Order: sequence, then structure tokens, then C-alpha cells
Amino acid sequence: MDGFEMFVKRNSLIVWTRELSLLPAAALAGALLVALPLKAQRPERPSLDITGYVIDAEIDTATHHLTAKAAVTFTAPENSEQISFGFHPALKVEKITDQGGKVLTGERLADGTIRVTPAAPITKGQVSHWTFEYDGIITGSEDGPVEGLKLAAIQEPITYLLYPARWFPMTGFMTDRFTAEMHIRVPQGMRVFAGGAEGKSHPVTLASGKPGDEYDFNWTKPGFPGTVIAGRYMDPVSVGAGNVKVYLTLAHQAAGNQLAQTATKEFDFFTDSFGEPETSHLVVTEIPDDTLPAAWAPELAAIQGSRVSDKSGIRLLANTIAHQWWGSEVSPRTLNDAWITNGMSRYGELMYLEDQEGETALRNAILDVSAGALAYDTVPLSSMERVARDNAFSPQFQSETLEKGAMIFHMLRWEVGEKPFLALLKGVLSQYTDQSVTSGDFYKVAEAQTQQNLTPFFSQWVDGTGAPQFKDKYAVYRLGNNKGFRTIGEISQDLDLFNMPVDLRIETDGKTENQRVDVVGTDSQYVVDTFGRPRRISIDPGDWILKTSPDLQVRISILKGQQLVAQGDLVGALGEYQKALQANPLSSLASYRIGEVLYTQRNYQASVNAYRDALRGDDEPRWTEVWSHIALGKIFDITGQRDRAVNEYRLAVQTNDNTQGALNEARLYLQKPFVRPADQ
Repeated sequence: MDGFEMFVKRNSLIVWTRELSLLPAAALAGALLVALPLKAQRPERPSLDITGYVIDAEIDTATHHLTAKAAVTFTAPENSEQISFGFHPALKVEKITDQGGKVLTGERLADGTIRVTPAAPITKGQVSHWTFEYDGIITGSEDGPVEGLKLAAIQEPITYLLYPARWFPMTGFMTDRFTAEMHIRVPQGMRVFAGGAEGKSHPVTLASGKPGDEYDFNWTKPGFPGTVIAGRYMDPVSVGAGNVKVYLTLAHQAAGNQLAQTATKEFDFFTDSFGEPETSHLVVTEIPDDTLPAAWAPELAAIQGSRVSDKSGIRLLANTIAHQWWGSEVSPRTLNDAWITNGMSRYGELMYLEDQEGETALRNAILDVSAGALAYDTVPLSSMERVARDNAFSPQFQSETLEKGAMIFHMLRWEVGEKPFLALLKGVLSQYTDQSVTSGDFYKVAEAQTQQNLTPFFSQWVDGTGAPQFKDKYAVYRLGNNKGFRTIGEISQDLDLFNMPVDLRIETDGKTENQRVDVVGTDSQYVVDTFGRPRRISIDPGDWILKTSPDLQVRISILKGQQLVAQGDLVGALGEYQKALQANPLSSLASYRIGEVLYTQRNYQASVNAYRDALRGDDEPRWTEVWSHIALGKIFDITGQRDRAVNEYRLAVQTNDNTQGALNEARLYLQKPFVRPADQ
């Protein structure tokens, strides 16, 4: 099923997640869909360029302890008397030495940043080699670099040290490319994956005296090989050529073959669409459900264990694998350029959806992406760095770079055509392999590959804000001598600088015809001759253009309401849902969401009223019917009305709609009454 994008807040952190405001809350609980690294955890203007690491680390899962030594090579872009590195707050630096062996001093800031004073001021362009020795306990419950979000945990059966966790000294998150040689020691029986995913292993004795294994990795291309995942994984599963291998724990090994088939199809699809990747090898593995939904590094894609056999995991995995090209092979030069990789990884996911399920599935997804794209569209994408400086996890930064970014690629595909679009994507990747790319770089390649002037397009969508709301007025005239009909019309919209071709569909008594109309400025005329009398004329029926509409405003209000629910602001959420109902009093989804909030507040009578309104509404999306009946049944069970509860569960079963396991849940509570948990 397709649906809205949403944000989920854990404590004070908002992270972009995917899924699906068009899902019931019961499904949303585990429905995070992010492929990291996609965005900065804290915007930084790096005072240095880190080019490489040599990291030796030992993981002790029994004590949750990490001991590490990281040799860092960096170049200062300016004269510096102090150098700052991002670092995980739970890790303690024991010693820092420079290339001459001198011990350096520094201070630890509240956010975990280390500010180091060199033995002598560093001059612009100077290459330095410093070594950090550090250790600490990371269970995942400590304060990390991002409040409320578990980015690292040393535990059984899976340990993860994700790149954004800053488990090694770093700067320039997702903009500063580096190489990495890593030697990771773990308890015996654990497998380790990192950049250059399948490292060579050999037995060692750990500091505890127990037997262990050391895995050696060496990613020599500038990139982001900073994620390490270690776990008790079963033997790999692969299909076809075997270049994609799936590693799962015993709990999820039954899903291995299907996941391998899916991952291989997605990898092959993106290879056909984007060109040959940096490497033909990919490891797909699972991470725990207590961390991000997904993570990636060169040759590595990881998703939550609960998603490996779930249908929504197909899109999660596609988004994650797309980062092997858009994020790993090329990366943004600055956060102003993040729309390129964020947007294209998102759109790559949608391209795969279209390939597998057809144009209708793509269109349904695009409608929801459009809501996210316009929810906070007040600052141009070319100015995102200043937005991210305040909060790179803000709804504005996330919705614009991901959702509006995806829509830009969707519209560009329409404007230039299918083959030129794929050619320009391959052109960008081939010209900037293992490099960062700016928006200007992208424009040049796009125009060179398509031989089209795309300045108006990028000026509108990257350097501007807002979207058109199209209106059409026309008159139909009969032509003489039985030659048919002529329609003379005018497309109007409110963006004075708008300049883009728009599809016009004319449905007649006979066949349906499409005409491409150049819409320039606020009013654009068109003339269409048809043999049959026009019965209906539609502007952009294929939803290729990011545009506003009353229906989209409903979607946006519901999206914002869900974000507020995730942040714990139920009053604010109700306000947004009421806005949606004002725009569409029959919105089943808005009424359903109101019912959820009122249920959370234990206002059962008002909640019942809202769920009844959902059942009397427009039935969009369809699942609101089955889940409204289930919700009503639960409330009746809670209030001691078992007969009425059973009736609602039976009505739910009669819908034959098993969206997110609805029928299974209804049948469960037909057998035994629902009891609300104490913590709900």
C-alpha cells in the first residue's frame, strides 16, 4: 500500500520516516522507513577535511564495552588553532597524539564534540595524522549524539555502530568523504559487516582472555564506510549470480530466500536504471527493531528484523539499496545539495514500485509524496543548509529534501523524457563517481545529456517555493463539414514565473486524446481539435507535476496531525485533523485519525463518534472501514459491552480487507475480548 510520509519523534528528536499515514496506528508503531545515512544529525561546517581512518576496535558484548584506537588523516582548509571533532558522548577519550608522538590537550563540549588544541597552529592545506585512543560502555540507553535515538548499541545478538552515532571522531556528516581501514574484534561466533561488507576474518584472543575473531575491512574509495554491524547470523543465502548475499539471525532465517530474491531484483533494477555501481557485491542483513529502520554503507544494506518478511520491507529495502548509488557513489557537497541524493534515493524506490506494480501504484505514491513535499515548502531547496543549521531533523528539512527532491526528479522525467532522464542520471553518477556533487554540477550534466535548457525548471523547483493550482476554462465549437470540434481554452495558475509543459487529456465521445501544452506564466491558451465532442478535459491527469489542490490540503493537514501525535501534541494534532475535515467533511481518514487521538485520551464516547463518522465518510483509504470496526469493537470490549464488540469484529471480517493484518486481529478478538494494556 502507498501512503503519506511522516515524521516520528522519539523524545525531542524528529527523524524522517516513511509510512504510512495511510496506515492504521496499529501498523504505524513499527512502520518507520528510513535508509540511513540520508541526512545530517547536526549540521556542521567542517573546519577540516578528514580523508582517511585506520581503526582498531574491540567489542565486548558481555560488558557492552568498546575499546578503540582511530588514526585520523585530515587536511585543514584554513589556519586553525583548534580542531573540532564530533564524538559519541558515552565514549571517553584516553589520549590523543599527533604524528610526532606529542600528546594533545582539548576539551569535551556538552554535545560530545571534542575541541583539540594542536601542538602548533595548523596552517591551511597542512596534512595531519592524529591518533585517538578511547573506550566506553554503549548499551543504547545512554545519551547519544542525537537525543532519544539509538544509533549504537553493544549487545547480543546484534551489535550496531552506525555512522551517525559518531563512534569514531568525525566531522562533515554526509558531506566529508573518507577511506577506512578497520580491524574489528568480536566474541567468537559473531559475524561482522562494514564498508567492504564481507571482511576477512581470523581467530584472536580478546582482552578478556576469551576466544574471538577479528574482521579486517579496507574501503579505499572516498565514501562513507563508517557503519559496523556484528551479529549472530546464520550462513548466507543468495540467488542467481550470488553477488547479493543475505545474512539473518535464527529468528528470521525463514525469510532469507525471499529476501534474497527481492534484494537481487532491486539491485539489478537499479543497475539497469543507474548504471554499474562502485561494486557488484552487496550484503543485506538485519538490525534490531530498537534502532533506525535501515542503514547503509558501501556494499552493505541493513533493515530491521521485523521488516525482512513484511511487504513494506520491499520498499524499505529498495530505498536502502538505492543509496549504493545516491549517497555512496555520489554525495552532496553541502546540505543545500542534499535534495539530489535524498530525493533520488526516494524516487529510485518509487521507480522500482512502478516497475513491479505499475503506473497506478506509482501515481498513488506520488499523491502522498506531494503532500510531504508541500507541507513545509517555505524555503528553497538551495537554501536548506541554513534550515539544517537550526535542526537538520526538522520536518521542513526532511520533507523538502526527501519528498520535494523526489518530486523534482519525477517532474524532470516528464519534462525531458524517459530515455534522456535515465541518461542524465547515469551521466551524473559516471562523472562524479566517488565525489561530492553540487546542484550546479547536476544542472550542467542534465542540460548536456538532454540538450535542453533546464534553467526555468531548476529555478522554479530548486531555487523557488510553492506549486501551481491549475484551473481550466474552455469553450467547444463545432467545425463545419462534419470535421469535428474545436476546443479553445485557457489554463490559469498563480505562479507568474511558472514555465513547464503540462499534459492535457481530452475525453470525447470517441477516443481520448492527450496534448502537451506549454504553460508559461499565469495564463496559457490552447486549441485542440477532436472528431468527437469533448466530455471532460483534465490537466495533468498522470500527476507528473507538483501541484496544490483541495484534496492535497486534506492530506497535508493529516500528515501534520500525525507528526504532532508522534511528538505527543494531541491537542495540536486534533486541530490539524479538524482542518482536514473542514476541507473535506467526508474524509474518512481525518475522522479515523480523530478517533485515534480521542481513544488515546480515553474519551471513548467521542472516539466512537469519530469512528462512526469515518464509516459514513468517503471510505478513503479503503482500510479505514475494517480498522474503524476493529477500533469500535475494542472500545465496546473496554466498556464491558461484549455483544456489541463481537458484532463489530464480525463486520470487520466481512470487509475481507486484511490491510496490515486487520482480519487476523478481528478474528483474534472474536475469540477473546480485547483488554487495553495499562501503559496505553
